[in-house]
Amino acid sequence: MSTSNRTLTALCATAGLAAGLVAAQPLHAQSADFYAGKTITLLIGGDVGGGYDVYARSIGRHMGKHIPGAPNIVPRNQLGAGSGTAAAAMYTTAPKDGTWIGAIFPGVIIGPILDPKPQTLFDPTKFIYLGSADSGTRVCVTAANSKIKTFEDAQKNKSIMGASAAGGSTRDYSFMMKNIAGAQIDVISGYKGTVDVFLAIERGEVDGMCGLDWSSLKSQRPDWLRDKKINVLVQTALDEEAEVTRLGAPPMWKFIKDDIDRKAAELVVSQQVFGRPYILPPGTPDAQVKILRAALDKTFNDPDFKADAEKSRIDISPSSGEKVQALVTSIFATSPEVVERAKRIIQP
Repeated sequence: MSTSNRTLTALCATAGLAAGLVAAQPLHAQSADFYAGKTITLLIGGDVGGGYDVYARSIGRHMGKHIPGAPNIVPRNQLGAGSGTAAAAMYTTAPKDGTWIGAIFPGVIIGPILDPKPQTLFDPTKFIYLGSADSGTRVCVTAANSKIKTFEDAQKNKSIMGASAAGGSTRDYSFMMKNIAGAQIDVISGYKGTVDVFLAIERGEVDGMCGLDWSSLKSQRPDWLRDKKINVLVQTALDEEAEVTRLGAPPMWKFIKDDIDRKAAELVVSQQVFGRPYILPPGTPDAQVKILRAALDKTFNDPDFKADAEKSRIDISPSSGEKVQALVTSIFATSPEVVERAKRIIQP
């Protein structure tokens, strides 16, 4: 064998050995090399100080230490279209390397199946779901001085409910209560988020709001509950929330008589199972997906995070990324009849 051939053989052997060593490294060693010194952008599709913002920032403060390489996690808010702008950014322009995580509204995920003119900027079934922080209950509330003190009052008398843009739960749920549960609601939409609607309630511009996450109410306005500044009219969830029931708020299902309406409402409400979803862009490598799913799961069980969550008054009832991924797939397989009725009940 010539000297050049022997050299080439040696180089190939060395390269093969190096490749074998890389392949033999455990995942955490490879991931540490990837994330070390990097920054992860946490894109939040809600307003600063709102419920989704509070959740995302709490998670961001703790998740980095559970990612090998301990990258910095930097929150960034991007408003618009009920978090649809943030979702579109995650789908189209965000790097697909595990360095961007999205925190979006669940209404955006089921929007393409429910909106009469759905956005075509993203396909929710192709997002990669890391998990959800909460599987929660939503409520309708009014100010204590409103004449609407129970849901039966809302069925007999007109009320004004503040809401965000289309795709936000405060708008969609207000129309759902009006269209299938008989509430005489006038909806004033266009508020940036729950923070602005809270202020509108305090100023007397509106009676209240529907589709408000119970956990957001507790974290953002704990004094309203403590000092009885609001009436909790009704609760919306697949299963009753005992804490809300004790306040005398019945489940929405009590007021829905038609079977197809109930199935349609169940489709709308199914989004609450992934009430605080976290996503990655389509095409993110499997290695990064596994790392970040594991890190989010560890964060939910982190004693420091739990203490932080308690201090922030946010409920943590997590769902795994695999569970959310499967649920989103099943939602988009719903029968056309139910989908068409669900579309109508959340529109004016």
